Amino acid sequence: MEKNNRIKWLIGMSVALLALGYGINAYIAARAYETTDNAQLDGDLLPVRAGITGYISDIRFRDNQEVKKGDTLIVFETTELKADTSRIGAELEYARLNVTVSQGMAAASLQNANAAMFESQSDTQGIASAKATYDKAVTDFNRAKQLLAIKAITQTDYEHFATQVAITQATYLKAKAMEQSSASNSYSLKTRALTEEKQISLAQNVILQKQAELDAAKERLRHAYVIAPFDGIVTKRNVQTGQFINAGQALCAVINHRACWVTANFKETQMNRIKAGQKVNISVDAYDGVQLTGTIDSYGGATGARFALVPPDNATGNFIKIAQRFPVRIKLDPQTVKEQLYPGLSVFVKVKVN
Repeated sequence: MEKNNRIKWLIGMSVALLALGYGINAYIAARAYETTDNAQLDGDLLPVRAGITGYISDIRFRDNQEVKKGDTLIVFETTELKADTSRIGAELEYARLNVTVSQGMAAASLQNANAAMFESQSDTQGIASAKATYDKAVTDFNRAKQLLAIKAITQTDYEHFATQVAITQATYLKAKAMEQSSASNSYSLKTRALTEEKQISLAQNVILQKQAELDAAKERLRHAYVIAPFDGIVTKRNVQTGQFINAGQALCAVINHRACWVTANFKETQMNRIKAGQKVNISVDAYDGVQLTGTIDSYGGATGARFALVPPDNATGNFIKIAQRFPVRIKLDPQTVKEQLYPGLSVFVKVKVN
C-alpha cells in the first residue's frame, strides 16, 4: 500500500513538474512575441475619375480584369479636342509670324526715323546757308540804297538788289519751314518706331498666351485617354459607352494587388514592445498553411479612433476606459507563395520582440 502511494505521489509530482515546465515555457514564449488578429492585407486602391467633360467613345476592360501599367482603360470622344488643339496650334504659328512681321516693321520704321533725322540735320545746315545769303543780300541792298541817294547807281541796279533781298528771304523762310517739317517727320517716325517695338512685346505676349492655351488643350486631349497607373485589377466600372461624363465623375477603380502590405492594429499596451525593424510572422486566414514574413515598417501616427469619421469625445457622458488600437504598417518580405494575395484579407500577426 505504501509502495502504491509512493508511485502515485511520484506520478503526481512528475505531472506537476511537466505542467509547470510547460507553463514556464509558454510564458517565456509569450513574452518573446506580441500578437494580434486585428490585422489585414492592404494595397493601393485608386478611384479613377474623369479629367475632362465629354462622351465616352470606348471602354477597353471588363470588370475584375487584370491590367498592366500603361494600358488604356477608357477613351473619350476626341474629335472636338483634336480640332481645338489644331486651331490653337495654328493661332500660335500666326502669333509667331506676327512677331516676325512686327520686328521687320519696327526695324524699317527705325531706319526711316534715322534717315529723317539726318535730313533734318541737313536742313538745319541749309538754314544757316540761306540765312547767310539773306544777310548778305540785305547788306548789299542797304549799301545800294546809300549809293542811289548820291546817284552812284541806277534805279535798275537798286531794284535788282531789292529783288535779291526778297528772293533770299523767301529761300531762307523756305529752308526754315523744311527744317521744321523734317524735324516733325523725324519725331513722328521715332514715335512710330517705338510703338512698333511695343507691338513686338505685345505679339510675344500673345505667343505666350497661345502656348499656354495649346498646352492646356494637349492636356485635355491626354486626359481623353484613361491609362492604368500601375499593374493591378480594374473593377467597379460605373460608366457605359456613349455616356456623357462630367469632369471629376467616378469611372472605375484600380487595385494594386501585387504590392501589398499588412496593417496590424495593436493594443496600446503592446506598443511599448514593438519597434521598427522587428521581424514578423504572418498567417493568412483565407489560406491554411500559408505563412508570410515581414518587418515592422512604421507607425500610423495616431490611434484608429482619431481617424474615425466622428472621433469619440471622452469628456461627454459616462467614461468607460477602452484599450485603444494603434495601426502599424508591416512591410512584407519577397514571398514565394503561389496563392494570390488581395487587399482586405484578414491575417494573424506575430511579432518577435525578444
